[in-house]
Amino acid sequence: MNSDIYSRYLNLLDEIRNCTVNSGRQENSVMLLPVSKTVPADVISHCADLGMKLFAENRIQEAESKFVHMKGDFRLHLIGHLQSNKSRTAVQLFDMIHSIDKLSTAEKLNSEAEKAGKTQNILVQVNTSGEVSKSGCTPDTAEELCAGISALKNLKLKGLMTIGPLTENKKRIAECFQTLRILKEKISSMLQISLPELSMGMSDDYEIAIKEGSTIVRIGSAIFGSRN
Repeated sequence: MNSDIYSRYLNLLDEIRNCTVNSGRQENSVMLLPVSKTVPADVISHCADLGMKLFAENRIQEAESKFVHMKGDFRLHLIGHLQSNKSRTAVQLFDMIHSIDKLSTAEKLNSEAEKAGKTQNILVQVNTSGEVSKSGCTPDTAEELCAGISALKNLKLKGLMTIGPLTENKKRIAECFQTLRILKEKISSMLQISLPELSMGMSDDYEIAIKEGSTIVRIGSAIFGSRN
């Protein structure tokens, strides 16, 4: 079973590389981020032993229960919503947090990072689809949020994140990813800061995301199988 997971991971690396090159980009310019939510700790540990060195989780409590005692050379990202009262644990666990959408959350995270003597990598989550079911600041408020975050000395703003709309309309999906890319370029220019990362694209829409400039694709079911 674990070898099947690793085979799918390797195949996906090849597919992402091919899609990236076919989009006219450098072949290693897109990072594959395996999403290990609901995957048992022993399976993740074996995958790490095989060579998977990066994982993402949606919930801090689940991530803590699985990863806090796990040995090995790997990094962990948070892609789910961050509650301010979980900031201390988040700083301890995660190399990057993709889901900052409020300045108050960023300020609490900055305070905990300062206490830990750490510079915390983050992305600002933007709701580009307008779906009420999705978290994220609006595109109209993203610049102000990024400006506030850039003044916090223990946070390193690396870019933006979005979740594509739940639709089979590829044009609609592409438009949401275009919105994020254009927004990143605008904010980078206005604030005179480097924002290298665009976290967008999942199992069903990562090819569209890569064509629109994604640098991080978050893939769960295409690697680990369908979830319970």
